[in-house]
Formats: sequence, C-alpha cells, structure tokens
Amino acid sequence: MRGASVAHARRALAAQLRSAGIESAELDARVLIGHALGLDHAGIAAAASQQLSDLSASQIERFAARRISGEPVARIVGTKEFWSLPLTVTPAVLVPRPETETVVELALAVLDRGGGRTRPLRIADLATGSSAILLALLSELPKARGTGTDIAADAVGIARGNAEHLGFGGRADFVVCHYGTALEAPFDLVVSNPAYVASADIPRLAREVREHDPPLALDGGIDGLAAYRAIVADAPRLLAPGACLVLEIGAGQKQAVTELLTAGGLAIAATRHDFSGTVRAIAATPR
Repeated sequence: MRGASVAHARRALAAQLRSAGIESAELDARVLIGHALGLDHAGIAAAASQQLSDLSASQIERFAARRISGEPVARIVGTKEFWSLPLTVTPAVLVPRPETETVVELALAVLDRGGGRTRPLRIADLATGSSAILLALLSELPKARGTGTDIAADAVGIARGNAEHLGFGGRADFVVCHYGTALEAPFDLVVSNPAYVASADIPRLAREVREHDPPLALDGGIDGLAAYRAIVADAPRLLAPGACLVLEIGAGQKQAVTELLTAGGLAIAATRHDFSGTVRAIAATPR
C-alpha cells in the first residue's frame, strides 16, 4: 500500500479482507483505515486522494494481518459502540454485541410500565465487563445510580474508566466480586449478561470469540447455566419489592432459565427477541 492514495488503500484493504472470507470487509476496511489515519468517515472521504505515508501504510498492513488472523476490529482499534456510547475494550472484557442491547430495551420497557424513567432508581449490573449495559441504562435514566460488579479486577478498571470518560462517574461505582455477593441490597433493577456458553461448546465458537474474548466471560459451566443458578439464588436478597431482574440468555436457553427463575420464586414478566428472532433477554419479578 506504500505510495497509494487513501481511497486506493481502502479499496485494496477491503478486497484483501473479502478474499480472506470476512463478510464485513468494506466496513472493517473503512474503520481500520480511519483508525490508522486518525480520521472519521467524513475525513476519509475528504482525504481520498491523499497519498499514504510509509508509516501509515505499514500500520494498515499490520492491522490487515491482525484482522485476517481473526482478531475483531474492536480489539484492534480498542473501542466499540454500544447504545451509541463509545466504550473502551481490552482483552479483559467482552466486546459488546448488538444482541445485548435487548437487555437494555427490555429493562427500559419494564420500567416504563412501572412508572417511567425519571424515578431515582438503584441499579446493579452483575458481571459488568465494559459496563455497556449499566452505562446504557444510566444514559436513559437521569436519576438512576448504578453499581457494576465483576470477578475480574482488570475488567472493573475498564468499566470504571468508561463510566468516567462518558460522564457517568458520579452516578456509577464498581466492585470486584462474584455477581452480587458483595452488594448491599436492595436494588430496583438488576441486570446481567453472564457467562452462558456450555464449557464443551467453547471450542466451536467463532474464532473471533473463542480466541479473543476472556474465558471467564464465556464459560457457563457444564450446561451453561452456572451463572444463572448463582444469580437466581441471590435474587431474593438483591431485589426490592416490585423490582425486576433482566438477564441475557443464550440461544435455546429460554426454557431452562425460565425454570430456574420460577423455582427461585420469581415470576416471568417479559422476554425480548434479538434481530435474528432468538429470545435473547428475559425479565422476572419477585412473586
């Protein structure tokens, strides 16, 4: 790519990624070129005829090699947008996925039915990772305060940094613990995207996931339900009267998670499908 224009480099990178079987080749090429040059989409268009420096060309070539090796674009650039919020991501946390926005959507829908978004709510986000879910909720709930937990201290550091960078540091705090074990209850809303992949299924996950997401955030034990058992067991303590628990679930887990919730004294309030039609989030309330 040395000596090429920005436009030519973008087209060449897209072709290279496409030939490697990457479906999002055009988008990935634009993001990686922009990251290498410090330009947004409009800036890339404005600089289309400019010639790449040797340094920029070398960086783009390194990015291409990393992407072709299976590393997600978000890992390469170090950020991922979720609920229109730019979040820092590192190897310590999952890359937030669009499917997880169903947890936010369902939580807000339940809250809207129960009295609106301007109440002074107390929220807990268990296994918070980058704190994507908690920060999305705080962006929609102006009087809410939230606590995020994670068993990994480095993940908590990323979550805290994201909260501060996005202006939510004054309404969010973070604790290193296993789900809700160190929290002082009760909460008006408890949310979680816990590890829910059965241990034996992890080798069959997409390369981008199995090789780059933290194992603790993926491995849900022998049947993929270990996290749900822990959360449900603590739910009576964590949830205030009239409160709601909203969980992300894996494909095909609706029945099993429903049974755990009902056996734990909770009533199913609602579910929500993701863009592919899979039930991805489930809400429950104390009986």
